[in-house]
Amino acid sequence: MKSHARAVVIGGGVVGVSTLYHLAKKGWSDSVLIERKELTSGSTWHAAGLLPLFNMSYSVGQIHKYSVKFYQELQEETGMNVGFSKVSNIRLARTKDRWDEYMYYAGIAETIGVNVNILTPEQVKEIWPLCETEGLLGAIQHPDDGYIQPADLTQALAKGARDRGATIYRNTTVTAIECQPDGLWKITTDKGEITAEHVISCTGNFARKTGEMVGINIPVIPVEHQYIVTEPHPAIVERKAKGMPEMGVLRESDSAWYMREENGGLLLGPYEHGAPVCYVDGPSDESEYELFQEELDRLMPHIETAMVRVPAFGEVGIKKVYNGAIAYTPDGNPIVGPAPGLKNFWLNEGHSFGITAAGGAGWQLAEWIVDGESTLDMMGADPRRFGPYATEGYLIAKNEEAYANVFTMHYPDEERAAARPLKTTPVYDRLKTMGAVFGSVYGWERANWFAPEGYEVPKEELGVGVDVLTSHNYAPPTEDGRVVEKWSFRRSNYFEHVGNEVKHVNQHVGVLDMSAFAKMEVSGPGARAWLDSIFANAIPKKRGRIALCHMLTKHGGVRAEFTVYEWAPGRFYLVSAGAYEAHDHDYLRKLAPTEGSVRLQQITQKLGVLVLAGPKSRQVLQKLTRTSLENKDFPWLTGKEISVGVASAHALRVNFVGELGWELHHPIEMQNYIFDRLMEAGAEFSIKPFGIRAMLSMSVEKSYRLIPREMSIEYNAYESALDRFIKLDKDFIGKEALVAYRDNGLRWNFATIIVEGVADVDARGSEAIYNSAGELVGRATNGTYGWRIGKSIALAMLQPGYAAEGTRLKIKILGTLYDAVVVGESPFDPDNAALRA
Repeated sequence: MKSHARAVVIGGGVVGVSTLYHLAKKGWSDSVLIERKELTSGSTWHAAGLLPLFNMSYSVGQIHKYSVKFYQELQEETGMNVGFSKVSNIRLARTKDRWDEYMYYAGIAETIGVNVNILTPEQVKEIWPLCETEGLLGAIQHPDDGYIQPADLTQALAKGARDRGATIYRNTTVTAIECQPDGLWKITTDKGEITAEHVISCTGNFARKTGEMVGINIPVIPVEHQYIVTEPHPAIVERKAKGMPEMGVLRESDSAWYMREENGGLLLGPYEHGAPVCYVDGPSDESEYELFQEELDRLMPHIETAMVRVPAFGEVGIKKVYNGAIAYTPDGNPIVGPAPGLKNFWLNEGHSFGITAAGGAGWQLAEWIVDGESTLDMMGADPRRFGPYATEGYLIAKNEEAYANVFTMHYPDEERAAARPLKTTPVYDRLKTMGAVFGSVYGWERANWFAPEGYEVPKEELGVGVDVLTSHNYAPPTEDGRVVEKWSFRRSNYFEHVGNEVKHVNQHVGVLDMSAFAKMEVSGPGARAWLDSIFANAIPKKRGRIALCHMLTKHGGVRAEFTVYEWAPGRFYLVSAGAYEAHDHDYLRKLAPTEGSVRLQQITQKLGVLVLAGPKSRQVLQKLTRTSLENKDFPWLTGKEISVGVASAHALRVNFVGELGWELHHPIEMQNYIFDRLMEAGAEFSIKPFGIRAMLSMSVEKSYRLIPREMSIEYNAYESALDRFIKLDKDFIGKEALVAYRDNGLRWNFATIIVEGVADVDARGSEAIYNSAGELVGRATNGTYGWRIGKSIALAMLQPGYAAEGTRLKIKILGTLYDAVVVGESPFDPDNAALRA
């Protein structure tokens, strides 16, 4: 065994071998892969080999797209047949909601360059003559995908990696991984030791065991997945004898199964409710080509629907049932990127669609490792989207839920119920009694909106169809059995109630719990200089001033956004999005000086945040404090420590809704007291709580950007129109690349557009945007109905030349084209008169 390598990949499944191949392709020929048994042992060998391009995630969708293209190129490069059958993939729709989902996905596909065909039931029958089409509304087809032979693919990747100089050690077990004082990693195996600059964990079912070796929790636990292979069917054998094309992969999403031809018979893969996690403590040391006992009883509802849709499936016997482990994460997306808290330790784990994702994930991780940055926005797969709350019990509940929901409709407003409520703020129960309908972010419960007392969605409006096995289209019922929220791709039942919240904040005053914000204190003699060196904006020189600061990549893309406030001499308070706490704080820690001049303290759980907003907010808060809140004493974008009754808070005159108001950052143990005093003081001003959906609606009216929508590593800061937050008179991360982009011409321009003629639907993000000639010129990044301006709005990234005010465009929302026009930034209150009032 070599004594040193540039990078060591642990795990010889398709994901690990792809990672090795792409590192070698990037020029790191001094890379090594270590596999405890044989290549493909674990999960790769028993995978069904499907290559579904369908994915509602922008980043994961692009990973899948790359894989399907790359596997064909790999075959040409290596001369090895990877067993790619490009037979297409057909997804059936039985309900209107499912059709809306497909039309929404079609917009994502178009903006990332994936071909999608729209099929009628008659066209489905032509392609799949054994399929009964009764009850179908239609289908979508991916003509470029199909399935592949996982073992053949893995061996081709291995040959390609070896041909480029990489080394593979089989039957070699890693027993320890240790970071040495010089920063190199020492990997101990049963065949010797090897040091490396970088380690990449691609250990699949062993992920948690690997994590234990280096002291981290990798949020991956496998789930049992079964599929059935039948004996040959005469009709399929006859088709093949006649040289007719294979019928392709058929997916009845509303019954939660996929089906394809397999050696003259059929292969059925259901995703049932009740499939258990496995290998919670990891597989045994001797595990290699391991399967579990089949459980056909769990599959019977799916088998029955399959026999109705494809009667031929019930006309032949079962040849083999496979029940093997598939790695899962709480949201079903993989874990690809840097391990939190560790230098040069990388994760490529949690692949529930590992065959499809292996190529793209290996590609992006190699880009990240070798060049210091991925080329795609990988936020949807970043390991740091989960935090310490993702314990073993949490993973068991959420991963089983994720598996059961593979085929459920991925509504944009869906909030899944498992492992909730987990993290609650003190005012949770108060908000709940006031009608709060909660969502969850980073484990925190947040009020999305407020239902009127006794409100209930009529039962006749619920459900997604007859005899449909996929999940319901509504939020979990309340404790007294009422359903108060129906999910949809269109304006749903909560639409008018969110509108009422917006109007109330705009006319009176509202209070919002935003305690889930990520919070960090940065202190020490070098704190100011260090912060100034990493952020594009300048750190305010005057204590009490507030700045919005962006951390950029070395290429000038936007990595993170922070509100920065010096709340005591030499002590800076940094606030960022709650969903990205682990991500943002990990980058801060890895960038911080190591000689002790800067100290970082995570204080998220110590402080609560209540947002008070609306034209009456000053009058409410002034009743509770002696501090003058008048403009001359407390201007916009400043902060002060104030008394709130007998409690204390740092009052920051900022918010994300574009109204007069303050964020009250307070000791979490004082939250209920402060909330109660605000409600009492605000009673004469009609104070009411409002939720996240009202906040987001108001933020879009102000053209406020979000990570990773309008701000992303894929868009440089000028493309995101952050000019006023960029100070070129100082140095900061990404400055050189940013200036070069500006001087050489931008690829994109941020814009706000008004959508015309809509009745029951608004943009959500990822919709395709066209010019008058019908050419694709951009994509929506966010969208909503603006209750204060009475118009449907979308935020977008457009090609240069199409972002000027007054430009006429078209936007496709759920398959329908709507007229749209570019307007100036912040269609509500562009002069910020409300904020400055």
